[in-house]
Amino acid sequence: MITGIGASPGIAIGKAFVLPNWEWEVPEQRIDVADFAREFERVYEGIRTSKHEIQQIRDELCEVVGREESHIFDAHIAILDDPVFMNEIQGIIQRQYKAAEVAVKEAIDHFVTMFDLLDDDYMKERALDIKDVGNRLLKHLLGVPEIKLPSDTQPFILIAKELSPSQLVNTNSDHVLGIVTLAGSTTSHTSIMARALGIPLVVGVEAALKEPITTGQSLIINGTDGAVYIEPDQDTISFYRQLQQRQSDDKRRLQHLVNTPSITPDGKALRLDANISSLKELDIALAGGAAGVGLFRTEFLYMDRNRFPKEEEQLAVYRSVAEKLGGENLVIRTLDIGGDKHLDYFQHPEEDNPFMGYRAIRISLDRKDLFKTQLRAILRASAYGNIKLMYPLITSVDEVRAANEVLAEAKSELDAEGLDYDRDVEVGIMIEVPAAVMIADLLACEVDFFSIGTNDLVQFTLAVDRMNEEISHLYEPFHPALLRMLKLTVDAAKAQGIRVGVCGELAGDMRALPLWLSLDVDGLSMSAHSILPMKERVLLTERKACSGIGEKLQRCRTSRELIAELQIFMDKLDEKTANG
Repeated sequence: MITGIGASPGIAIGKAFVLPNWEWEVPEQRIDVADFAREFERVYEGIRTSKHEIQQIRDELCEVVGREESHIFDAHIAILDDPVFMNEIQGIIQRQYKAAEVAVKEAIDHFVTMFDLLDDDYMKERALDIKDVGNRLLKHLLGVPEIKLPSDTQPFILIAKELSPSQLVNTNSDHVLGIVTLAGSTTSHTSIMARALGIPLVVGVEAALKEPITTGQSLIINGTDGAVYIEPDQDTISFYRQLQQRQSDDKRRLQHLVNTPSITPDGKALRLDANISSLKELDIALAGGAAGVGLFRTEFLYMDRNRFPKEEEQLAVYRSVAEKLGGENLVIRTLDIGGDKHLDYFQHPEEDNPFMGYRAIRISLDRKDLFKTQLRAILRASAYGNIKLMYPLITSVDEVRAANEVLAEAKSELDAEGLDYDRDVEVGIMIEVPAAVMIADLLACEVDFFSIGTNDLVQFTLAVDRMNEEISHLYEPFHPALLRMLKLTVDAAKAQGIRVGVCGELAGDMRALPLWLSLDVDGLSMSAHSILPMKERVLLTERKACSGIGEKLQRCRTSRELIAELQIFMDKLDEKTANG
């Protein structure tokens, strides 16, 4: 067994099909000055054809995975429209007297190499976009057929060095059981699309591979934990087939809970909302039993395009989500870029530690023009549903007040223009850094609700970069220090009489439910696939029974002790449930 990075959940069992590298052989060709116009026209025609193909792919994909995910291909069109890319190609033709296809290949190699040398995972992923677009253009210049996946064979697990969005969109989900890539990350376009398409994906296995995987080998992949079994024995196959069947059975069994309120046997209502980034994810979340949306990640409206979205564009999306929710909660987080989330068209500074740098609310307060545009769109959308807005990465009262000043300006403008909005729209903040926890009592006086972002809170509390493989084992969400941070935050919210919820990965971790009930949080927001299993557990767990475990957890000295106490509690609950 080898371990990569789980990038799209699910289990796949089948034979491997190794995709050849999508690289075209381009023989060296020299031209004369008299040929320049002809070669330029060949490039223009190749670009026109490539853009037409990409637009068709985008429009077809929109019906499958939703508008936001299909915008990945707008970024590809933007590359073809980029004058820098075109100038590089023309310069090679004119300066070096090379044919169009040779110039395009050299331009691709130049930009890919430049991006690969940057110490930035996001920019490395954009190098794959350039290669994808460039190879599509080369295909037309060379007149060669595109590499296609087998369509008349038994379903297979696709293996590739790296997989471009264009290649993935051409896959038939009936034939592709799962995907393994040697390179890649969970933030790549391919990973985003695989999750939207429901295809299990494991990335980044190259370092763990001693020998290459070959076509025809038997494989098992687990897109949740990143495990890959090559030529597994029969016992392993049987185990994973049973696990796969259990997952399928559980999913069907839990469907009857979709419309059941999430209330403990002793009457504690615990809202179970969804984290989403698109309308498509909202459909999945509602089908999966979500009460509403506890976190709408608006940064995905800004990504994979060549400019900032205008107010009307944002309004259309926010309004659609609000109307589809029919009055249920919609918590919209304002723009949270920086760290590992960059925009191709926005100049981010070079930073040694981007997670602690120019990001989130800091960018919004620095670029108040962009911030106000988003706030106006959110406010206008609030006329169509139960919208609440939330500021990310807050560290001080001053930041909250500065953000609220921009919000007040936006309200005044809308009033002057006679545009409708909810004048009582609630404002909350993310609690995701230790500074916010330590002044939670002060912050609670400034806002209507807290949402605890456990991913960053764990990272900053423990000084552990969760993207760093060398120290990822130190990322412990059940660390006693985090437990104390959580209690301080919840106590401060309760003392001020404001709501407090959780929206990080820990919100969907079944082991943490007794902790949330003992702390008396008001709601949890999680990925759609976690909602029904969590709801089933809530319906079986009495809140009063969790008060004792809460006191025990506060006395634990290590993560191991804490997890053990939670497991003992859950085992007793399961035993009690089994005995009626």
